[in-house]
Amino acid sequence: MFRWIIFIIIYVIFSIYTLQALKTASRFPWIYYIFIGISLIVLSNFIFQFTWGDDTGRVLNRPKSYAFGFLIALITFNIITIFFLFSEDIFRFISGAYQKFYGSEKQFSLPERRRFLSLLALGIAAVPFGALLYGMYKGKYNFKVLKYTMEYEDLPSSFDGYQITQISDVHSGSFDDRKKISYAIDLINKQKSDVLFFTGDMVNNKTEEMLPWAELFSKLEAKDGKYSILGNHDYGDYITWDTEEEKLENLENLKVLQKEMGFDLLLNENRYLKKGVDKLALIGVENWGRGGFKKAGDLKKAAKGIQANDFKILLSHDPSHWEDVVIYDDYHYHLTLSGHTHGMQFGIEIPGWVKWSPVKWRYKYWAGIYEELGQFINVNRGFGFIGYPGRVGIWPEITVITLKRKDLT
Repeated sequence: MFRWIIFIIIYVIFSIYTLQALKTASRFPWIYYIFIGISLIVLSNFIFQFTWGDDTGRVLNRPKSYAFGFLIALITFNIITIFFLFSEDIFRFISGAYQKFYGSEKQFSLPERRRFLSLLALGIAAVPFGALLYGMYKGKYNFKVLKYTMEYEDLPSSFDGYQITQISDVHSGSFDDRKKISYAIDLINKQKSDVLFFTGDMVNNKTEEMLPWAELFSKLEAKDGKYSILGNHDYGDYITWDTEEEKLENLENLKVLQKEMGFDLLLNENRYLKKGVDKLALIGVENWGRGGFKKAGDLKKAAKGIQANDFKILLSHDPSHWEDVVIYDDYHYHLTLSGHTHGMQFGIEIPGWVKWSPVKWRYKYWAGIYEELGQFINVNRGFGFIGYPGRVGIWPEITVITLKRKDLT
């Protein structure tokens, strides 16, 4: 209760500050009343959803998720407005104090300057506010196919031109538009890749979240098969279960469901993809993550029976595993496929110019292709979303990688 009180007080202070900017910038009272109304509705809905609202056992069910999303959008609008006006208020405070103590007749009140700064602050704040709302409305289903060609000197010749599709972080418990998901499934199949890899987080917490979507994902096709691994959310670690047996049963049900959907789930295991006498080693580890995340992945166990000179593709959900373990392993892993970061579902990407997201402060490898010690990783930006129910700038991704044999002549 104490934390709720503190939160409400801070929220009200931020809102009052922004309201003053609106009053300075506009002379129309109806604008103030709309802002007050929206602020109260957003706050009330957030409090209701996170106290008395329906709880289906997920970290954030859909009503909670949207309540959180609208709150983030409005707070972002308030904070940016405050940031621009705070320096002006400091100036006014200092100038007022100077007048009081030194009796200066100089006029420090600059109403036109204040109005200009208010208009500027509100205009700039409206950009991320609108972007966050757009991200909730359309951005979360703005699927992008990202294509890469990767060359290797030791790629078996039969696999020259071999095409891989990777998806990751489905988070089916967050979906709310069957038509959009059906479109994405069709888009994946249109790539006509040789093999499909799913790199973890099929659900937010419970297997039942995937049941309404299982039929659609069962339609995914690849002539050499569909392979999957588990992500940190698949273990059900982020909710409270009545018993440990219930939690374990949920995980077993997810494993069975993946099999029924046509996925070969690799649990610290490996397979060989074969073309004639040539083969690729496919290794799949369970989740291994730095910073409090589950460490069920066992690379040595997963690679048992694999030869040192095999061409190796590793499926590992969390890129911190690649950074901390894989690239320093005795074996050379040619290509690792990961996900997990979602690119924070927020950032700026302009191909060939800029790629930025706040998630870079937590993960060194957070989106796209990276190379270390002659080994490569692709960090998929994720298919779905969780928490904030949208995406801004970092769009849902379908990765298509073509393997090529490097010509040494």
